[in-house]
Amino acid sequence: MPTTHLLYLHGFRSSPSSTKARLTAAAVARRHPGVTWLCPALPPSPQQAMDQVLQAINDWPTDSMAVMGSSLGGFYATWLAERLGCKAVLLNPAIQPARDLAAQIGEHSLWHDPEQHFTFDQSHVDELIAQEIPHISQPERYFAVIAKGDEVLDWREMLAHYPGAAIKLLPGGDHALSDFDQHLDEALDFLNLV
Repeated sequence: MPTTHLLYLHGFRSSPSSTKARLTAAAVARRHPGVTWLCPALPPSPQQAMDQVLQAINDWPTDSMAVMGSSLGGFYATWLAERLGCKAVLLNPAIQPARDLAAQIGEHSLWHDPEQHFTFDQSHVDELIAQEIPHISQPERYFAVIAKGDEVLDWREMLAHYPGAAIKLLPGGDHALSDFDQHLDEALDFLNLV
């Protein structure tokens, strides 16, 4: 079924101003103007972030919506795809962010707006543990772009978490997917946007 609604979820310390979010928004607006687009600014609390997202998409048709997420946003996208049964595109998705972000407890600024600060605390780590998805249920719903050159997350862990899914494994690259413009068309093709 074609995708009529697309949700984009940014990563830790990122925002709707990220390069990937802006490139995706522009491509969707230009090529698929009938698609409903949402890219919210996510709060540091994983529970609050998902509560806000679920509220925002409450009236979306789950059979024709999809979610795209980068890094921590990929973790959230997996959680949503399993909960709602929708398609998901994952960009270097975090698999165990509670483990990986436990060392990040404290105050941080946003990459794209250093004036904006937030606090990440132990309760947020606990909320991430509660959201972990041990195994995906329907691999055909997933497409992942995974860079072997990711300097933040282990590509082997990402690959192992999505057995049977459509995977674009990049021989190099980086965590930010600096060459994302070269992979965006494949991601949007997978989603079959109206």
